[in-house]
Amino acid sequence: MKEQPLYIGGQEVMTEKTVPVYNKETNETIAEIAVAGEAECRAAVDAAEKAFREVKLSAYERYEIILKAANLMRERTEEFAAALSAEAGKPLRDARGEIGRAYQTLILSAEEAKRLKGETIPLAGAPGCQNKLAFTIRQPLGVVCAITPFNFPVNLAAHKIGPALAAGNTVIYKPASATPLTAALLCDVFREAGLPAGCLNLLTGPGALVGNYLTKDARIRMFSFTGSVPVGKSLQEAAGFRRVALELGSNSANVVHEDVKDVKKVAELCAKYAFLNAGQVCISCQRVYVSRSIYQEFCNYAVAFAKTFKGGKLSDDTTCLGPMIAEKEAIRIEGWVKDAVAAGAKVLTGGHRHGSFYEPTILTNVTPDMDVVKNETFAPVFSIIPYDTIEEAIAGVNNSRYGLQAGVFTTSLYIAHYAAEHIEAGGVVINDGSSFRMDNMPYGGVKDSGMGKEGPEYAIRELTEEKTIIMNFD
Repeated sequence: MKEQPLYIGGQEVMTEKTVPVYNKETNETIAEIAVAGEAECRAAVDAAEKAFREVKLSAYERYEIILKAANLMRERTEEFAAALSAEAGKPLRDARGEIGRAYQTLILSAEEAKRLKGETIPLAGAPGCQNKLAFTIRQPLGVVCAITPFNFPVNLAAHKIGPALAAGNTVIYKPASATPLTAALLCDVFREAGLPAGCLNLLTGPGALVGNYLTKDARIRMFSFTGSVPVGKSLQEAAGFRRVALELGSNSANVVHEDVKDVKKVAELCAKYAFLNAGQVCISCQRVYVSRSIYQEFCNYAVAFAKTFKGGKLSDDTTCLGPMIAEKEAIRIEGWVKDAVAAGAKVLTGGHRHGSFYEPTILTNVTPDMDVVKNETFAPVFSIIPYDTIEEAIAGVNNSRYGLQAGVFTTSLYIAHYAAEHIEAGGVVINDGSSFRMDNMPYGGVKDSGMGKEGPEYAIRELTEEKTIIMNFD
């Protein structure tokens, strides 16, 4: 077991108060992390503000540092993956996959440092402005606070820290309390890459406590948060007249139309997307609306696949399913499924809990008012719902307070276009599932799924101020 300090202004800072970090597979305590208090939070913002005012890195220097950090992380993939598997409960092969994605996200961020640009404004086309020139430039905001979740702690941190640094901001980094070890490793590689002191500061501890201190500090110009709807809304209210980017989850729906060529392939893909990372994915496949004519066939194939999605030792490369982040979360979904069954739902497979592990579970005969349908399960559970018309299916998809991403499977251009136009979501994926995401695409939702976009190119637009320059040559 080790002590994990804060990282403020280039210095490690240990505090008297600590909280334990558990190995999610064995439930053993593997670290004690420092809990930041008001003084440490203030010191971190002091350091970040000082660095923003005094450290003047060119765009190319920022590119070089982020690129070097990415390469250092890739060199230490096994160290990162082992820490990630232990603290987040990911199968080791999935942990390696996340580190690979985070590497790509940092590479994309590094490149964006060299692409910061404004645009020319055709001011000469306005009356009396023939001797005027106008253009815009992008400038950093200042101190940015990045608050990250437990489910993809490395890659989602890269999505916030990488673009923020590329744009010339400095960062306060607050990871989830369950996954601070990879956060410390990420800070290590940036330090080794030559990022000046104060440009990246790590604060750990309970979110309600640390977040309260940070939102009160007006020097923080933007908050980028991934997490729950209640916390996101509270953060937005506390931030006041400051920028926020919120990614708040979903209960993502998928539509499988009767004209798909390979029902088996689509059923297995939807089930896979429902169970990956123990279902703890914002765009996890949670609801699948299937044409009635292929409904039973789809159910049969999905159940057969679910029975192959096995748990086991996280270090075993054949293990597909790890534990949920905490036993209380497994108990929660166990209760939701029991409530659904009591109200008439049918369990096709799964439905049992073993400590923090919850079996891959498929439900049918569900109704829109059940927790497993209307709320975010964040567990390896999904429901299959038959439909008769595409209009009925899209209405079901939209009958949600969420709208992050949706998937539609069809060979019809009309159905694809109709779905793309009418589904209320930040992204609609045709002939792949709602869980599809590449790190260079714009990613964000509508309704209670949040506001703002991730993806380095798109995040940088929100992490900078666009300033208009007007030159008069009269």
